[in-house]
Parts: sequence; C-alpha cells; structure tokens
Amino acid sequence: MLVAEVNSELPFMPGDGDLPESAFDFVYENTKTDFPLFAPPKQPVPLTAYAIGLHVATLVEDGGTIQIGIGAEGDAAAKGLILRHQENAAFNEMIAALNPGTAEKFGAYDRGLYGASEMLVDSFLDLIEAGVVKREAEGALLHGGFFLGPKNFYRRLREMNDAQRAKLQMKAISYVNQLYGDEEKKRAARVKARFINNGMMATLLGAVTSDGLENGLVVSGVGGQYNFVAQAFALEDARSVICVNATRGSGAKTLSNIRWAYGHTTIPRHLRDIVVTEYGVADLRGKSDEDVIAAMLSITDSRFQFELLQEAKKNSKIPKDYEIPAAFRGNTPERIAKALAAAKERGLLPDFPFGTDFTEVELRIIPALQLLKQKLTFPLSLIPVLLRGLRDPENAKTEECVERMGLADAASLKDKLYRALLRGALSA
Repeated sequence: MLVAEVNSELPFMPGDGDLPESAFDFVYENTKTDFPLFAPPKQPVPLTAYAIGLHVATLVEDGGTIQIGIGAEGDAAAKGLILRHQENAAFNEMIAALNPGTAEKFGAYDRGLYGASEMLVDSFLDLIEAGVVKREAEGALLHGGFFLGPKNFYRRLREMNDAQRAKLQMKAISYVNQLYGDEEKKRAARVKARFINNGMMATLLGAVTSDGLENGLVVSGVGGQYNFVAQAFALEDARSVICVNATRGSGAKTLSNIRWAYGHTTIPRHLRDIVVTEYGVADLRGKSDEDVIAAMLSITDSRFQFELLQEAKKNSKIPKDYEIPAAFRGNTPERIAKALAAAKERGLLPDFPFGTDFTEVELRIIPALQLLKQKLTFPLSLIPVLLRGLRDPENAKTEECVERMGLADAASLKDKLYRALLRGALSA
C-alpha cells in the first residue's frame, strides 16, 4: 500500500520525483496534523571557516560548475564566491592578507556558474540572487537531489513563482551523483566542476576521514562525497575540494586534524586531490608522496608541524634535511584573525551570512555557551564565571536567556549551578 501525506509547509519542487495522484492508494491531507519541517538552524560562521571559504572561492573558475554542502564551511564558501563577484577588490585584499606575498588576482563571474549538487542548500538561492550562479544547463541553473535548510529557506522556496522554480530542477540522486546515463549531456553541463565537501581529518599523505572514527564509531554516512570525488577524476577539468579545519578543541586540548596516519579512511590517498584548511590550499593531485607531505605541512597549524615533519622523516618519506618554508611557519589562529580583522569590522564577514532562525534572545545565549564550552577545557576556570553569576545583579536581558534555557525555576542544585554559570557567562 502506498500512502501520501500532504504537508502545507513543504515546498513543492517539480521534477523527476513527481507522481500522479493515481499512484497512491490513499492521500491524507489535514492541516490540523501538519508538523513543522525539520529545519536545522544556521550555525555561526567563525573566521577560520571564512578563511577556508575564501580559499575555496579562488579555486572556482568562471563558467564552471559547483557542488556545495551544508554547514559553516559551505556557507563560508558561498559567501566567498559572492564577495569575489560583488566586492572584488575587498575579496582580493582578503586573499592577499591570508597569503602574504601572493600577487594573483581573481576576477568576478561574468559567465557565471551552474549548480549540480546532491543537496540544494539555501546559499544556492543567494548565489543565484547575487548573479554568481547564472549559467544554465538544459534550461536549469541547478540540478539537485533533495533540499534541507532553515525555516526561511522553505519559505523562500514556497514563495517562488513558477518561472523561478523551473530553474531549480530536482532529479534522482543517481542523476546528480553519477555520470552514468545521459553521460554526454552531463559532461557537457559539468565543465570546470568543483565538488566542495567537508572532512573531519586528513593525513599527511592525503587520505581523508569524513564519516567515522578509527574505533569504529560511525559519525555520519559517506553520502555523495565519494561519488563527487570519483566524478572529479572522471571529468576532464574537474577537481574535488575537501575542506578540513586544521585543529579541533581549544586550549591544552587542541588537537591537529592533520595526522600522520589514521585508522579509518573515507577518501583514500590514491584519490587525493585538493585539501583546504584555514591556512591555505594543498593541491595534491598527481604528486609524489614527498611533495604531498610538504604541501600538507604548509596548511597545518604550526603548533603541530614539527612533530608531523619528524614523523615523516622517521618513516623516510621526506628528506632528512627538509625544512618547512618560513612563509608557512606562522600558521596560527592569531594570524587568521589579524588577516581578516578589517573585513570583519567592515561587516563583510557576518556571523550569519545568510540569516538565521535564532531569535534575538538565542543569539545572546550562543556566545555565552561557547565561552562555557571553551572553559570546560580547564574546569577550574569556570569558578570565576560561577562566582560572577552568583554575585552580579540580575537584569531583564539575562533573565530572558535564563528562561529560554529552562532554568528560571531551577530546583535541583545542579540546575542552580547551571543557572549561575549561564548568568556569569552572559555577564562576561
């Protein structure tokens, strides 16, 4: 039995998924049982993600094709493309600040890009409005498999007119993720393709970990990542771009996401292509292990470069006398913050480049929770925050946040401590 359930909030996106009413045994439609669509809230885009996104934007050629995913790095890459197109001088200034000594300039998108993405994310709508995605293939600006995003994204899709909606053609996942079937048309459309995805870790030899840990813990599905990597090698002028934050954690618990080796692999070293961190771009395709290691070290956080270099030397993968060039020995968060400070102050790199579903109260809570998370590295550092929360006088804005977190009527000692910590963090 096949049953269709109608949800009035769900945008109807025509395409290959269309089924006639006669295909269903029952169609259930009742606005009283409509449920809110799953809408993951936008996360703030930190400067490290912006640095990654700006580097990625230098790799996307005019007249090309783009695939992009969900998350802060994806939003940053989309914003980077828009800045390159609409604020070209400022974009090139940021690239020069991130890469001292680089004189290359990157132009705007005159011919524009075409989208071929498994997931249609909300930033594609902004890329279309900005005039970045404007190259059509088979009458469409974008072919996608499914869509997911914040509430505002669904509203924008619902409010599109038929002509606008027709430019976003929903296809089978196999259509977007594979070249098989209508291959000649797909190859003609997907010129200069840049498939942009995220990884959790990468090794010095170019392997990428994206879906699980070496202890067997599954973090996510591989999704279309492998498919797009394979396409990058199957298409004549395409590239796979994997974005990896150089580090994770904070304080004494900061760890490098660039490892010598790791016990789980999503994308193997023989499919290594381009890896981007906040510190730059490592072009690995077709290079020897020695050159790959040197390139990966150049985009590694400097706090971990020496140890990784020694490991490579110990295993005879790089000459004993090799030294990391001076230009790459200052890979620190402080350098990134300094390089992008002026652009941040000018409002070019907002925390939420494509808006947010968070309320004003929730936006005040976010940095407080981030502060508490950071201080958890050294639990004793929470004591001054706790004392501040117990000492400082209450105010209306703070209590709005306390109520939003469900701590206004705290009864247990634990909840009272949480409330005091929240008040202290908000005050700080």
